Amino acid sequence: METTSSKYEYSYVDSNSGHHHTYLLSPLLEILSKATPTSQQKLRILDLGCGNGSLSNLVAQQGYEVVGVEASESGYNFATLNFPSCQFIQASIYELPYEKLEHSFDIVISSEVIEHLLYPRELLKAAKRCLKRHGRLIITTPYHGYFKNVVMAISGKMDGHFTALWDGGHVKFFSVKTLTALLQEEGFTNLNFKFAGRFPYLWKSMLCSSSFIEA
Repeated sequence: METTSSKYEYSYVDSNSGHHHTYLLSPLLEILSKATPTSQQKLRILDLGCGNGSLSNLVAQQGYEVVGVEASESGYNFATLNFPSCQFIQASIYELPYEKLEHSFDIVISSEVIEHLLYPRELLKAAKRCLKRHGRLIITTPYHGYFKNVVMAISGKMDGHFTALWDGGHVKFFSVKTLTALLQEEGFTNLNFKFAGRFPYLWKSMLCSSSFIEA
């Protein structure tokens, strides 16, 4: 999957899967496989910030009903054109059409999105409104930890990793501690982390599954 950045949106140039799907898909599907439907219907999954829809499609191929939400026009158009087994909605995470989404999903996924948001807490608030009671949120984001940062500094890769030259790039950098704090502050419980890509403590990404029980 190739992307370009414009002044106004993060734009997609095709419908191919992203490079991160090669190491995120297996642990993501493992987490999803542990979810138990409460009825005979398929589990309903909302993919917040679904990009060009390629991950939504891969998840849907496992037998889930998937709805993807994407702000960029290019991502939405590629998704709608190429993945008819899913439903897609063009909208910002900050301004979701809740009349279509509220309390409608067993699971919300947001993969490699939260690190791009100036206001990441809004993603969690949006997920809470879209989840059914006892629903689960699965967040994936690049992993950051003290040891990894030291290794990057020693190897001279710090500037490349934390580059300020990537328009539309990462603006938040989460560790297990900070992502845990954010989720707990928003009322999520039963946090479980998995890690993907590269070597232990130098992982590329982390996946966190958490529960939300509406009061």
